[in-house]
Amino acid sequence: MSEATTLKQGIREHLGQFSLHVLLVFATGLTIGSERTVVPVLGEDVLGVESFLVIGSFVVSFGFVKALLNLYAGKWGEEYGRKPVLVLGWLTALPIPIILIYAPSWSWITVGNVLLGINQALTWSMAINAKIDLASPDQRGLAVGIDEAFGYTGVAAGAWITGVIAGRTSLRPEPFYFLAVVVVLALLISIFLIKETVHLAQHEGDDDHHDANLPFNEVLKRATYGDRTLFAAAQAGHIENFVDTLFWIAVPLYLTSQGLAIEAVGVVVGVHSAMYFLQIGTGGLADRIGRRPPVIAGMFLAGAGVLGMVFVEGYLPWAALAAVSGLGMALLYPNLMTVPSDAAHPSWRSAGMGVYRMWRDAGYGVGAILIGLAMQFVNAEAAFYMTAILMFVSGAIVYLWMEETHPEFGTHEPPAPATKPATRPASED
Repeated sequence: MSEATTLKQGIREHLGQFSLHVLLVFATGLTIGSERTVVPVLGEDVLGVESFLVIGSFVVSFGFVKALLNLYAGKWGEEYGRKPVLVLGWLTALPIPIILIYAPSWSWITVGNVLLGINQALTWSMAINAKIDLASPDQRGLAVGIDEAFGYTGVAAGAWITGVIAGRTSLRPEPFYFLAVVVVLALLISIFLIKETVHLAQHEGDDDHHDANLPFNEVLKRATYGDRTLFAAAQAGHIENFVDTLFWIAVPLYLTSQGLAIEAVGVVVGVHSAMYFLQIGTGGLADRIGRRPPVIAGMFLAGAGVLGMVFVEGYLPWAALAAVSGLGMALLYPNLMTVPSDAAHPSWRSAGMGVYRMWRDAGYGVGAILIGLAMQFVNAEAAFYMTAILMFVSGAIVYLWMEETHPEFGTHEPPAPATKPATRPASED
């Protein structure tokens, strides 16, 4: 087989490896979803934690660790390749089920979530970068949409399955036996079936372009504040994770306080995450109409769904509004991530995506602190109001500042380089 054929990009051309990465991102979603329903209630009912701030601490540890590791996962993915980073991510998940089963206090849960943050950063970062490597440029939105759709379907399935197991047995250890099986199978697939894809990104790039081979510190500046479009995307990613954090911390506790059974809470949380499966369609839609329209619509729709939950009562209305907020997230989530992948040169795309994902997932930590403060010192409803208002403000910033980045008809142009083009790739900085 010729080199040109070997290095040809396209989902159909690499369907086997693409499908394996879809399966692995589903497993990544199952891993985090297995905590969504059970762990907050476990802290309150089994470990005796009464402070909402303390309960939120496990998401704080997760968010900041995942944010930092996202930054370096992209850098390491350029330097060492996607597969070694992916395998390392699954290795770090092995102790998590054991910690959740035997944790004698909440501090152990917080430590376990440090490992979860590392796992999610390394495995999900490499899953999305590998899919972008395999797909052709005109399939980038579709590739990201498929990645996020199956990842968050995994989150929904994990939340629902562990909620059902907990309702029929107990809060632990039974739900976390399921988690252990997922982690072991994902590690084995990563080691024995996954192939390296970084050479496809290297083949795609033009090293003579003035934007090629930016050093890592320049990538960090560019993707954070040096480009107004990328800043708009980064702040929106940061704020939209408040919604995800709300469904992780506040929604289970709020709904159980309203008398909803744990199995029903699992369904409501699962319905929200299940709507993310629509990202298959919304990512492909953005390949046709651009990234900006679905992002703007999604920011306001997700905020409206969150706000509506405090004005209704009952299982079905809560589930319906959880679906509305999930639909909004499905519109914005993959397309925000496609913005830096459009704007970055292939030689530093993984690093640029890492910077975006760092700011996005720092939203877990900041969101957990602010949501915990609102619940602790005001009430649970205040956390919903705050999250909705911030989503509306962030959506307005996107509307005003973010240009279209679609590779064919986008209006965005990267700023002129502040320094001479670097002669070494981002991974060597």
